[in-house]
Amino acid sequence: MASEQKKKRNPNKHLQLNPNWAQLQLRLKSNGFNKSSRPKENPELATQNSILGKRKERPEAESNDTKLNALIPINDDISLTDVVAMDCEMVGVGQGNKSALGRVTLVNKWGNVIYDEFVRPVEWVVDFRTKISGIRPRDLRKAKEFQVVQKKVAELIEGRILVGHALHNDLKALLLTHPKKDLRDTSEYQPFLNRDGRRKALRHLAAEILGVEIQIGEHCPIDDARAAMLLYMKNRKRWERSVKDQMRLEQKQKKRKHKKKPKLKDSSSINPALTAS
Repeated sequence: MASEQKKKRNPNKHLQLNPNWAQLQLRLKSNGFNKSSRPKENPELATQNSILGKRKERPEAESNDTKLNALIPINDDISLTDVVAMDCEMVGVGQGNKSALGRVTLVNKWGNVIYDEFVRPVEWVVDFRTKISGIRPRDLRKAKEFQVVQKKVAELIEGRILVGHALHNDLKALLLTHPKKDLRDTSEYQPFLNRDGRRKALRHLAAEILGVEIQIGEHCPIDDARAAMLLYMKNRKRWERSVKDQMRLEQKQKKRKHKKKPKLKDSSSINPALTAS
């Protein structure tokens, strides 16, 4: 009975309009809105009175930052993986035109740094090549001895796939070798070459394939190693397939060469007189 009395007291309670809805109806009437025609939208009014407002467009600066963040690792795993990328920076020794190792960086397949050290060359440094290498005199004051770094790098890359750009230069500076079958050089990978077969710079590959800018001014070996690793990881399946095909081809060629070698004839068959004597 109490509920029925309440309904009788407020028979039109459920018909009361929301204040916002009532305000909207008044606005529509004032704009001459009807079913056959729609009023022209006022972008300023819609933006001011809309609850959500107009979706904000991302500024160009934000989109550029997103592109640059492509080299940032997706996790913080610093474990030693089955594939590592290496990049080195050189300084000038001797007359200045001779290169020596000044810094070496290794990253794992995630792009996380597993080794990064400045190196004190055996010879006296006459040109730090700071504009490119980013190395300054203060960086080498407490740098590790070359032999110490060389030994550590050799341990880290042993038995692993080594990725990098122009790796022959880095290995030469370290006085190290690495099995050809375990080298993945982004400067020699056929799909990364120009149409005429010429090699592309790492910064060009990073810009074209990864959409990132590196080596603007002073080089950062961490970014360079990450760029090389990312180039490899994006093409890993195809790259590894081509390596296997190349190894099979080389094995077949070796077998063919071995079969083509003429057999040495017996000396007795060459000179019958020897058998007679």
